[in-house]
Order: sequence, then C-alpha cells, then structure tokens
Amino acid sequence: MSRSPVAADVHAIAPAADVLRIAVVIPSYRVSRHVLDVIDAMPPEVERIYVVDDACPDGSGALVEAQCTDPRVRVLRNPVNLGVGGAVMHGYRQAVEDGLDVIVKVDGDGQMDPAMLPRIVGPILRGQADYTKGNRFYDLRCISRMPRARLFGNAVLSFMAKASTGYWDLFDPTNGYTAIHARVAAVLPHDKISSRYFFETDILFRLGTFRAVVVDVPMDAHYGDEVSNLHIRRVVGEFLVKHVRNFSKRVFYNYFLRDLSVASLELVAGLALVAFGVSFGAWRWYESLAAGTATPAGTVMLAVVPVLVGLQLLLAFLAYDIASVPRLPLADRLAGYVPGASRR
Repeated sequence: MSRSPVAADVHAIAPAADVLRIAVVIPSYRVSRHVLDVIDAMPPEVERIYVVDDACPDGSGALVEAQCTDPRVRVLRNPVNLGVGGAVMHGYRQAVEDGLDVIVKVDGDGQMDPAMLPRIVGPILRGQADYTKGNRFYDLRCISRMPRARLFGNAVLSFMAKASTGYWDLFDPTNGYTAIHARVAAVLPHDKISSRYFFETDILFRLGTFRAVVVDVPMDAHYGDEVSNLHIRRVVGEFLVKHVRNFSKRVFYNYFLRDLSVASLELVAGLALVAFGVSFGAWRWYESLAAGTATPAGTVMLAVVPVLVGLQLLLAFLAYDIASVPRLPLADRLAGYVPGASRR
C-alpha cells in the first residue's frame, strides 16, 4: 500500500516514534450544507478535527455531532458569535492544549480542497516555515475563474497588507487556507487578534512582530453554490484604517522599540526633510501669491531639494524593509518555551 503525501512529508523529517501530529480547525457558521463533506474529505493523517460552532444559527455543531461518525472530530462551541478569528483562536487553543504539532485552518464551505493539505503543511513539516497560507494568484488560468470583484478587491487588500505586515513577498492576504506550527500559535496574543474579517491579515501582522517565517503555497480555488460573507466594498474603508494602524505599530516595534538601525534614521530624516520642504514651499508660494510676485529660484530650490533628498531616504528605508522579510523559522527557537511561565 502506498504512503499518502502527508505521511511522506511527516516521515521525511521525523522518526516513526515522534511523528508530528496534525490537527484541522473548521470554523462553522452557516456552512451546514458543506461541512460534513469537508470532514469526510480529510486525509487519514489528520489526527484531530475541531469543528468550532460559532453560535451558528443553523446548528452546525449539533448537525456534526448527530451525523458525523468520524472519531477524530470534536465539536467546540462559542457561546456567542465571535467571527472567524474568534472561532479559529478557540480551535488553536484547544489544539495546543491537546498537544498537537501543526494546526491547519480549513473553511467549512467547501472552497478549500482537503487534498492539497499536504502542500499546505509541507513547509512546516520540513522546518522551512512557521506559518503557511494559500495563494490563488500563482496560476493565471485559475485567476480567470475568480469573480472579478474578488480579484480586484484581493489585489487592493494584498498591497495594503504587504505594507502593514512587512511580508512583502506574500499575496492574497484574505486566503483562509492556512497552517501554523503549534509552538508559534501558543505565543500569539489571542485576545488582541482581530476576530472577524480582518483576522487573516491581522494574524500576519502579529506573526511579523515575532519575526516568524511565512510561506505562500500555490493553490486553486473552488467556487460553487457557497455564499461569501466578505463584501469587499463594505470592508475596504475599515481595512484601510486597520492597515494604517498596524503599519504604524510595526514600524515602531521593529525600528525603534526592538531595534535601532540605519533604516530607522533614514525614516526619521526622510519624513523630516519632506515635511520641511513641503511646508516651507507652501508657505513661500502663498506669500508670493498674496504679494503678486514670482517666487525666487533660490527659494524654490530650498523647498525642492529637501523633498527630493527626503524621498530618496524614504525609498532607502523601503528597500531595507523589503529586504528584511524573516527567513529563519521561529518554531525551533521556541522549543521548551512556555508563554508566561516566568511571570509571577
């Protein structure tokens, strides 16, 4: 009998006595038509399946308990609806408590193919990543099947996410097909991560503050009769505000609180020079306009030169930021570390 791809990846890096244990978390809200099929399609190497009933009005948790006979399944319940992030965090906590090693998040609406789970967990099993996520934009043939509204919305959100998270090499930030090493999941600030549609992007921001390695995995997407609850036009404004907030936090954490580098000085000097050039130029232009006289060439240069130099410094900071994407996985360094164990 041939070994499945998941087992092959597991045994490639771990001896038989110490095989990494894989769990799947399925947030469940209005997915009663699909969730049983998603569970049935899970490969046998998945040791535990957590179905998190997020106060589902359709009673999906009760449905799974009544009709699913898979012994790997455990139904968890949120007393109130916490959103996809709150449901996934509930599953993460339980998987960590139960001693699982890798935690995969799969939506219950059938869009995510369980057959590609080996590819999602592979970089983590091989010690190459702390967190992996699907990316539906690798294959241009697959992109043509994506609804245009989703295509445009994801492109806009992806650009904003690159700046706010610091993962400039990633795309498709709202993709919910993810996997995380349990050690990394254990140190995440669960109570601070956005619990609703911003969850996938916010967790990337949190991972970035820990310098965790995140890897994109090419995937296809399935669009059937499922209904997406994410409406791009409704969330772009909200997401923009949160991206600006996270970008500001990330820059402060990484370039001033935890470290001080040449890039920190480039950022400060660049912003100061641009602010001076713009404000000085606007002031002198207004004075000249009010007096009805031409602005002297020297005054113009005194405004323009600081702006040009400032922009060069800001571009240098951006180049440094793009080049500093984390490359060394965090999970191995967290071995034996228990969050909060040293606090009294």
